[in-house]
Amino acid sequence: MNIEFKWLEDFVALAATYSFSQAAEKRFVTQPAFSRRIRALEESVGLTLVDRSHTPISLTEAGQLFLVTARSVVEQLGETVRHLHHLEGGQGEVLQFAAAHSLALGFFPQWIAGLRGQGLALASRLVATNVGDAIHALRDGACDLMLAFHDPDAALQMDPELFPSLHLAHTAMLPVCATDGEGRPMFQLDGQSSVPLLAYSAGAFLGRSVNLLLRQRKLRAVTLYETAMADSLKTMALQGLGVAWVPQLSVAAELARGELAICGDAAWQVGLEIRLYRCALLRKRLVQQVWRHLESQSHGG
Repeated sequence: MNIEFKWLEDFVALAATYSFSQAAEKRFVTQPAFSRRIRALEESVGLTLVDRSHTPISLTEAGQLFLVTARSVVEQLGETVRHLHHLEGGQGEVLQFAAAHSLALGFFPQWIAGLRGQGLALASRLVATNVGDAIHALRDGACDLMLAFHDPDAALQMDPELFPSLHLAHTAMLPVCATDGEGRPMFQLDGQSSVPLLAYSAGAFLGRSVNLLLRQRKLRAVTLYETAMADSLKTMALQGLGVAWVPQLSVAAELARGELAICGDAAWQVGLEIRLYRCALLRKRLVQQVWRHLESQSHGG
C-alpha cells in the first residue's frame, strides 16, 4: 500500500466540505485533479471511501472509519514538523504534551492558543494516545504535561503529591445519534423503546461512567458495536447505527451542522472534568512557568 500524504489531506478536506469543488478550491488544485487524487487514495487502500451517488456526497462506512485515522495522521505529522522547525530555529524549550485522542482534537488547540494569547510564548509538541499510555508517558518522563479527563475511579488514581493536577474545564458525555430527514434524532431515550447501543468496550475509561448511568437508568438496549475510542463511536452514530455517548467537545461541529442530535434530556448526560497533570519531580522551567500561570488564573477566578 503506497499512500501519499497529500491524499490524506485531500480526504480530510473533502470530509469537511462534502463537495469536490469546494475541497479542490481549499487544496488549490483543479477539481479533475482533486478527483483523481481521491480515486488514487481509494485504489491504494482497496476500498470505496466516498459515496458519489448523490449530492452532496457522503462518506461510506469505510470512509467514516478511515477519516478518524486520516485526521490523526495529518494532525500528528503537522505537529511534528512544527516541533522540528522550533528546534532548528533555536526557539528554546518545547513543552511535550500527552493527551487522550478526544482532548487532543477537541480541546488542546483552543486551549494552547488561549495560553499564547495570554502572553505565554509556548512551543509545544502533542502526542495523542489512550489514557493508559499517557499516564505511562508522564510517569516515565516521556512527556512534560498530560491532559486527561479526571477519573474518580481508583484505577486511574495517581499519587497527588507526586502527580499534582489542575482543573481546566468541565464538559459532559452526551447521548447522540444521527438525524432523520427532518433533523430530528433517529432514536429517543424515553425508557420505553429498546435502542441500538454503540458502547465502550470493557475497561475503557469513558465507558465506566456511562455504564454506571445505564445501569442506574435501566436503559433498554441492544449492543451493536463496541470500541474503546469515542471517535469511532461517533463515526458509527453518524451512519445511523445507534446511540453513542461521546464527549461534547468531540461532537460540537456535528451537532451544529445537524448531522447528530442529542437524544436524551440532561438526566442522560455524564459530567466530565478536564485536568492537567505534571510530575512534581520534573523541574523544567517552562513547565513551572505554565503551572504558576494556571494556578494564578484559578485563584483569581
